[in-house]
Amino acid sequence: MTATADVSRRQAWVMAARPQTLPAGGAPVLIGIAMASYEGVFAPLPAAAALVGALLIQIGTNFANDYYDAVKGTDKPDREGFTRVTAGGLIAPGRVKYAMIATYTLAAVVGLYLVAVGGLPILIVGLSSILAGVLYTGGPYPYGYYGLGDLFVFVYFGLVAVTGTYYVQAVTASGGGYAPLWVPAGTVIGEAVYAGAAAGALATAVLVVNNIRDLESDRDAGKRTLAVMLGYTLSRVEFVALLLVTYLVPPVLWLAFAYPPTVLVVYLSLPLAAAIGRTVLSQTDGERLNPALERTGQLLGLYALLFVAGLVGPEVLA
Repeated sequence: MTATADVSRRQAWVMAARPQTLPAGGAPVLIGIAMASYEGVFAPLPAAAALVGALLIQIGTNFANDYYDAVKGTDKPDREGFTRVTAGGLIAPGRVKYAMIATYTLAAVVGLYLVAVGGLPILIVGLSSILAGVLYTGGPYPYGYYGLGDLFVFVYFGLVAVTGTYYVQAVTASGGGYAPLWVPAGTVIGEAVYAGAAAGALATAVLVVNNIRDLESDRDAGKRTLAVMLGYTLSRVEFVALLLVTYLVPPVLWLAFAYPPTVLVVYLSLPLAAAIGRTVLSQTDGERLNPALERTGQLLGLYALLFVAGLVGPEVLA
């Protein structure tokens, strides 16, 4: 898709924010909230702040990627993927950069409350999350250009997001005071780490689809994503492996941690995963992979909602 004169300013900003990517930011937080509810440590204010902060960081990262990919010359106006507003000439680069700074600033303001609750661990997580978002495509060594994007997405959109969301609620529920200097006992649990792996794997799958679609253009631009390094076949193997991790976690929670079997309701999302998989395993062009990319984001959102229903639903109905 390329920029056109018919796009309004409001539409251009929506395109820059890329709302179709928001499940990557919100889904792991919802999973962390569901786990906190199941474990009896749900705290509404920290949960809401974690969700808002995660969405703001996601939007800020989208602005950062749009801006830095354009100024580095990676994005071209005729790229196959969704329109980038900076490269497409829809919004001036300086305005996109300002929007990035403003969005990250709002995330930091929300984060001040979470730091007051969670202390030094949350300060480290919050600052490193913002830094990771900027350095994905910005700075002197943009790690997204060197095959490290998949790892960082798995860590920050999975392990960190789920366990961090659980942590701020558990600290609040413990009544142990504000701003601990380290992680109090019992506020990070193995179950949250496993659930974080599931969320992180599916969030990374979104990136894999994106990078398979952009493999040729990224290679031509000198952007060495992991997909460029691996090629089509091994990138598709990675995609399948990530889906396997995602769907193996619920039975682990059920069998190893005595979670209720209703957590297996996430398997209702398997038909969508299979349909996406068929496209990813057979296609390379943007016309077909753009819808698959959007549907992978939808799959992440659906998986999270089903996970929430599987854990919280029985409690609500009891």
